[in-house]
Amino acid sequence: MSPPPLTRRSCLTRSAALCLSPALATRAYSQVTRDAVTINLSLEPDSLDPTMAPAAAVGEVVHYNVLEGLTRIDENGSVAPLLAESWSADAAGRDYLFRLRRGVRFHDGKPLDAQSVRFSFERAVAPGATNKARQALFDNIASLATPDAHSVALRLHHPDPHVLFRLGEGPAVILHPDSAAQAANNPVGTGPYQVLHWQRGHSLHLSKAKGFRHANQVRMAQARFRFLHDPEAQNAALQAGEIDVAFNFATQTVRRFQDYSHYQVLIGASTGKGMLALNQRRAPLADVRVRRAITHAIDREAFIRTVLDGRGMAIGSHFSPADAGYLHLASVYPYDPERARALLKAAGISTPLRLTLALPPAPYAHEGGPVIAQDLARVGIVAELQRLSWEQWLSGPFKGQFDMTLINHVEPLDYRIYTDPGYYFGYDSPAFRDLVQRHAAAANARERQLLWAQLQRHLAQDAVNAWIFAPQVGTVVRKGLRGVWMNYPIFVHDIAALRWE
Repeated sequence: MSPPPLTRRSCLTRSAALCLSPALATRAYSQVTRDAVTINLSLEPDSLDPTMAPAAAVGEVVHYNVLEGLTRIDENGSVAPLLAESWSADAAGRDYLFRLRRGVRFHDGKPLDAQSVRFSFERAVAPGATNKARQALFDNIASLATPDAHSVALRLHHPDPHVLFRLGEGPAVILHPDSAAQAANNPVGTGPYQVLHWQRGHSLHLSKAKGFRHANQVRMAQARFRFLHDPEAQNAALQAGEIDVAFNFATQTVRRFQDYSHYQVLIGASTGKGMLALNQRRAPLADVRVRRAITHAIDREAFIRTVLDGRGMAIGSHFSPADAGYLHLASVYPYDPERARALLKAAGISTPLRLTLALPPAPYAHEGGPVIAQDLARVGIVAELQRLSWEQWLSGPFKGQFDMTLINHVEPLDYRIYTDPGYYFGYDSPAFRDLVQRHAAAANARERQLLWAQLQRHLAQDAVNAWIFAPQVGTVVRKGLRGVWMNYPIFVHDIAALRWE
């Protein structure tokens, strides 16, 4: 999510790094290969095409590494050139001219040119396309012109102060027309790495791409992503020295690494929104009184203390404290079990109300699910816990087959998902869609600011979902490895920036 750099930086600089101390066997440290790195992710991507697949884990593997966009987003949230070496915009913020970097080639030798950009952007809005940035970015492109092979001109329907940031996110990476169809399994990009081997359910290997334009600056010849979501399995792999980076580690388990002399733990900020998503297509949850009751029933602060070891902030709408213009709305529905029971009674709900609670295989969900169930039980709601694999979550809850699910939305500035009645939780509000359109068409900064606040309040008042926490990110890093991000304005792992001391 993408506020102006100074605002984001002021938020991110509040994070802290914890360097932890003694006792992992020297054997594990000596096993480090100085031109390779192994990164553990809790969730495995179901595809390697971030322009079509929704999961953030897709970008974690391929964005910056295999596939690149016109711009890139740095750790502090600022935007820098990538495939576009420069750009200019008119005073109204509607017309942009991007000048492409010359001499860039895809891994198969084909040159990057303006037609590749045109193809990628038109593919994002083609019938049947599932690009998750379509509404926020691509639908706002009124026209695209290619004055020459290395220039791309965009005209927007409405000015968007975040357009350069959006162009640096995973859904806006550039693919070549000849190889885009294979991107889900074998993406062909312009980045410093190629996919060498993907052993589904276990790991994915990247190798340094021959002919990359800055090959002499890339220190890591190989990279491996391991997919372990169970905390005990992660711990065992770290103890055995098999993992160099354990990303998005459940922060409540950070203490177990205090005796590991060869690792440090980085605690940083992100733009995630942890929430109990509610399926409004199902009768009891379609009633706003029931949704408000559920929100009143959850003790956010206790959840953050218990599940996240205190490393998070209570939120009350689908916006991050890192966003410019953020409103703290957790107090709209404070923890109040008595009020929750009264709302259920007013809605004509006979208790116990039985609902399923689907849990993806992330530690915050597996450890947080029982905490949520306990809170709900106090007001007469019985939550049946369903522990799912990531594949099961994507084919079940994400397709609308659920009552409740505990999930962390990590994409920045993704409030437009609430304008899509077909999205998995089924929110359908013409009034909210009108607010989004008015905000997009706002003529001045003051009007946009007022409408931005209204967007947040509208979602909170409708209790669309029960928002709980904005999490910090815990990353366990082997000492001596440099270049790992501490703060994550977007979820990426820039392997080419890593090096061993």
